[in-house]
Amino acid sequence: MPAEETLLELKRRIAELLPDTVSITGVEFEGSELVIYTEDTQTFVDDGAIVRTLAKELKKRISVRPSSDILMDPEKASKVIHDIIPEEGGIKDIYFDMDKAEVIIEAEKPGLVIGTHGTTLREVAKVIGWRPNVIRAPPIESSIIKSIRRYLREESEFRKDFLKKVGRKIYRDKTKEDEWLRVTALGGCREVGRNSFMLSTPETKILIDCGVSVGSEGTPYLYAPEVLPISDIDAVVITHAHLDHSGLVPLLFLYGYDGPVYMTQPTRDLTALLLLDYIEVSAREGKKIPYKSSFIRDTIRHTIPLKYGDVTDIAPDVKLTLYNAGHILGSSVAYFHAGRGLYNIAFTGDIKYERTFLFDPAFNGFSRLEALVMESTYGGMNDLQPSRREAETNLKEEIERTIKKGGKVIIPAFAVGRSQEVMIALEVMQLEVPVYLDGMIWEATAVHTAYPEYLNKSLKNSIFQGKNPFLSDIFVQVNDAEKRKEVIDEKEPSIILSTSGMLNGGPVLEYLKGLAGDEKNTLVFVGYQAEGTLGRRIQKGWTEMQFSNEGRVVNIKVEMDIATIDGFSGHSDRNQLVEYVRRIRPLPSKVMCMHGENSKCIALASGIHKKLNIETVAPMNLETIRLV
Repeated sequence: MPAEETLLELKRRIAELLPDTVSITGVEFEGSELVIYTEDTQTFVDDGAIVRTLAKELKKRISVRPSSDILMDPEKASKVIHDIIPEEGGIKDIYFDMDKAEVIIEAEKPGLVIGTHGTTLREVAKVIGWRPNVIRAPPIESSIIKSIRRYLREESEFRKDFLKKVGRKIYRDKTKEDEWLRVTALGGCREVGRNSFMLSTPETKILIDCGVSVGSEGTPYLYAPEVLPISDIDAVVITHAHLDHSGLVPLLFLYGYDGPVYMTQPTRDLTALLLLDYIEVSAREGKKIPYKSSFIRDTIRHTIPLKYGDVTDIAPDVKLTLYNAGHILGSSVAYFHAGRGLYNIAFTGDIKYERTFLFDPAFNGFSRLEALVMESTYGGMNDLQPSRREAETNLKEEIERTIKKGGKVIIPAFAVGRSQEVMIALEVMQLEVPVYLDGMIWEATAVHTAYPEYLNKSLKNSIFQGKNPFLSDIFVQVNDAEKRKEVIDEKEPSIILSTSGMLNGGPVLEYLKGLAGDEKNTLVFVGYQAEGTLGRRIQKGWTEMQFSNEGRVVNIKVEMDIATIDGFSGHSDRNQLVEYVRRIRPLPSKVMCMHGENSKCIALASGIHKKLNIETVAPMNLETIRLV
């Protein structure tokens, strides 16, 4: 049955199941949801059993929204909200989610906005038509989040048509009787970088991640026969925002892709931040820019954000669920259910199977799992890391030693994840020196505070109670080259936390140029340094760096101390990776090890096989593995 006929049948069934008093103005597939439009939303709010009954009977995710003709103009609605809600509520921002016909009210005191037993909010809804949703205002304003909200509001008409198109494609009839499932490795196998996999059934093609190799600019094998034509891909799923997983998603739209991109909302915001920085840095360094910023906007307007744990149809024969991966904000383990009980496979992306300063451990409580595609960054026999607490102690000792000499500590860090972990560790140390934050770190931190529900419980509670470690007085933002020079030239000891984490660009290079020649100073690595990056070369013992300066090459001696503090990584070490698999019940029948150097992938696959007696493989790029 075509999608249109299915929709007509669903409309008929809804009319039968609803009370005669409830009028329906429209029923549409929008993405994975069946959306019911009504002028009588309050009936659904008052009687929550209606939606549950419909979902059970129709076996669809149901969303109820007010009809467009009862929605007040957003500008007028904003004024009404300010008129009704007491000033003491501290409204900081109001924005309209056109996809859900919802108005989100950010307030310093949500309780005062909601009112006793929700009376104030009900009054707001009655007057403006929009469904109000009150959240606590984040303590740091994020410019990227504001820009994305504004852009999506401008694109509301496109979004409505796009979601309808996606919905009809998801709920189309299956055209093939065969059942099989294959995984093709397009990048990220026996290497770190350019992560990309194709999950294929007779009916569906799903691309998981589409990253770039930072340092070498390597790209996935998007010209492989399994991928082409790119316009035939049904869905793209992004596990997290780091460029080795998301860096080339806009390229897909350049090549003709026009479908949905699934990820969590924090991943969407952080991906936009990192992609814009990526093309800006590429242009500044004279590298070829892989795509224009318009294709980043295209990615944003095609993104369908998902929450952890929501089971979502993304194709006629595939469901997707995202779970916490513990790696960075919004990072996900992508779990796919293929066919009607045919097969279940999960892609870990990057995981941390340990509670950190920021996140809970990666999820592995799958009800059923046949195959696991997992990262192997620290999968080698001797890849064992200290705990976060040990790492914090070791970092403190290194900093105190340098301060005693009157020197400065440079900590290169990824803007997303590692920087925030280190910030919390530094805040706990109660050091009496300033910590300068340079690059995208402050903006990335603002995004973290906008999504406290994705942080671990103790950090989330601290932020809600006004004890926000990210707002400590020790942190000083560096906004321009003049302030950067001032930090380099000042005689007093300090700590400099700056991007990029592998020294392959960004403001950290300016600090290196100015401070590397002084033996009082220390360069502290707190994260993985990939082959081919300046960070890896210095870590290996290189004592000289070459920089381009106004058209000529300048050699700089590395006289400063070099230290590596393990334990701050967002990746699990070997023991945690093996334990992650061991605790899955029942055990998967196949594990594929990727996202690691050649030796690490092979070592982890071998170790899991020996300890758990299950089939393992460390595939090469361009290999296709049939699962069913």
